[in-house]
Amino acid sequence: MAKQNVAEQFVDILVRAGVRRLYGVVGDSLNPVVDAVRRSSDIDWIHVRHEETAAFAAGAEAQVTGNLAACAGSCGPGNLHLINGLYDAHRSMAPVLALASQIPSSEIGLGYFQETHPDRLFQECSHYSEMISSPQQMPRLLQTAIQHAVGRRGVSVVTLPGDVAAQPGPEKPLQSALVTSRPTVRPGDEEIDKLVDLIDRAQRVTLFCGSGTAGAHAEVMEFAGRVKSPVGHALRGKEWIQYDNPYDVGMSGLLGYGAAYEATHECDLLILLGTDFPYNAFLPDNVKIAQVDVRPEVLGRRSRLDLAVWGDVRETLRCLIPRVKEKTDRRFLDRMLKKHTDALEGVVKAYTRKVEKHVPIHPEYVASVLDEVAADDAVFTVDTGMCNVWAARYISPNGRRRIIGSFSHGSMANALPMAIGAQFTDRNRQVVSISGDGGFAMLMGDFLTLVQYDLPVKVVVFNNSSLGMVQLEMLVAGLPSYGTTNRNPDFAAVARACGAYGVRVEKPKDLPGALKDAFSHKGPALVDVVTDPNALSIPPKISAEMVTGFALSASKMVLDGGVGRMLQMARSNVRNVPRP
Repeated sequence: MAKQNVAEQFVDILVRAGVRRLYGVVGDSLNPVVDAVRRSSDIDWIHVRHEETAAFAAGAEAQVTGNLAACAGSCGPGNLHLINGLYDAHRSMAPVLALASQIPSSEIGLGYFQETHPDRLFQECSHYSEMISSPQQMPRLLQTAIQHAVGRRGVSVVTLPGDVAAQPGPEKPLQSALVTSRPTVRPGDEEIDKLVDLIDRAQRVTLFCGSGTAGAHAEVMEFAGRVKSPVGHALRGKEWIQYDNPYDVGMSGLLGYGAAYEATHECDLLILLGTDFPYNAFLPDNVKIAQVDVRPEVLGRRSRLDLAVWGDVRETLRCLIPRVKEKTDRRFLDRMLKKHTDALEGVVKAYTRKVEKHVPIHPEYVASVLDEVAADDAVFTVDTGMCNVWAARYISPNGRRRIIGSFSHGSMANALPMAIGAQFTDRNRQVVSISGDGGFAMLMGDFLTLVQYDLPVKVVVFNNSSLGMVQLEMLVAGLPSYGTTNRNPDFAAVARACGAYGVRVEKPKDLPGALKDAFSHKGPALVDVVTDPNALSIPPKISAEMVTGFALSASKMVLDGGVGRMLQMARSNVRNVPRP
């Protein structure tokens, strides 16, 4: 048997770690690795049109599967293009291994063509970033990088010069067992005792949930029922906590709705569960706060804490449920449920008049129909900006759907590349890219990747010919809108020119049929929906806090839009409130 080179050993270790795809763009410094992938039957090279797409796709794959995913970029500009997608994956706690190939090792530090220093450049968006400078380093260094990405949930970057990749590997490479999953973390007894005491002493408890509640829905519901607590959520907590939730009071934050703000401010104990919610202006400063998170570094960095609890949300709640005293007074919970329903009733009225006849089409109507037409187990990838509003308020989670976006990093153009990674994990699962026209145009070249691999992603473009969120931010700050308009082509015609299915919708009556036809198409499809750029109204009273940092409006809601099927759920919850 011929001796393996470093690149072949590199690929073998990736396969042992469960990596099945390597997203990237080929280049000379990557040639040994790409050739090793070509000769392996256990891993595929996914050729994208831009390395930023490669990183976004890997991050989405990791979020959908929970497993390690990988991407690669050639030396210099090639791997620099990865950085934005890697920032997003890292901040989303997606385990991603990035290969940054490097110029010939003998030329490093001499100003060679395309020279950069990836091991330095990627430090801020990774848990681990190191260079392999000799074949003897490779097995241990790559395994260390994998264990950082998996164990700490984020990005690891390995820099590998092309000439080193082509050299013979070690005679007997280390075959250590690889860490491919994380343990559960239970808080210490002392912290549990303190948290039980806080809860038992409190009369009004509110839970505020983030993405750390993934896998803990049943425990959150049981605990909320035991302590009669309203349950609010951040945007990243929506998909895990909003469905089948009789205690739901909506979402807080810039895109918030319902009574989540009131519930977090009118309680006497707020428990933050698995959330690193960044907008401290929306958090109270005059109530007791306890925070539970598996990442100790996030405890207390957004608000003052009375108790910090290091542990998994599910394990912590399993410890609490049998120990806390069941509360019998649900007046606070019922009052918040009523406030939540009233708040949703109010915002819905603005978008129920002639919505099916309004031209240009209300984006709220598009989102509402999309929610109804999409599959019950669809994966939605969401562009940053106004598309975040539509996902937050209209896409109904049910425990099977996934909603993925650049919710922490806030990058444009993420939806299409994320859809690529999500679709590769399962070609039979519906994947819908909710794209803004600005975001779609930014990385539009990778629509060709859908066609090249015949990926059945459905791209729905909310085409208002503007950077809508930026325009709104300018208006809220009292500035005239400037530089926010887009002169767009007929995106459906572009899709057809690429060899995909494409349809343009300008009238509301045509929308349901257009979406159904596109979703039933077996290959990639694009629906270009011309939407109203003026659909969102600005609150009549602009507060100083809103102008400074786009923070709070008088109603604690920045955008006065609809809420789709959430109103139906809120009404159902209120009907279940016991009457005196």
